[in-house]
Amino acid sequence: MEEFKILQKTYDMILYGTQCLKQFPKSEKYALASDIKHSMYSLLRLIITANKRYHKKTTLQEIDVELDTLRTFIRLAADTKLQYLPLRKYENWSKLLNEIGKMHGGWIKAMNR
Repeated sequence: MEEFKILQKTYDMILYGTQCLKQFPKSEKYALASDIKHSMYSLLRLIITANKRYHKKTTLQEIDVELDTLRTFIRLAADTKLQYLPLRKYENWSKLLNEIGKMHGGWIKAMNR
């Protein structure tokens, strides 16, 4: 049941993130914005893969890496020197990622039992 909730949260985060990426400057549409979009889709793909696999440990570790990568990209976009992302949107996006991270941590703990 937890896997389906995390899938829906990730889906919602991608919808929100795609709206945020539309306001990036043209020079970054094919650089940082593209990397963020690719990372979001990779996260979604890994969550679906982990849900379908019998042995989930390595895929759950890959999800952890992708989640941290995405967090770093978003933090970079919101950095005061770049300011591609307004602070309020960064906060909302970070909250969505933290929810996914918490659910992912619960998923890992459930697998270790």
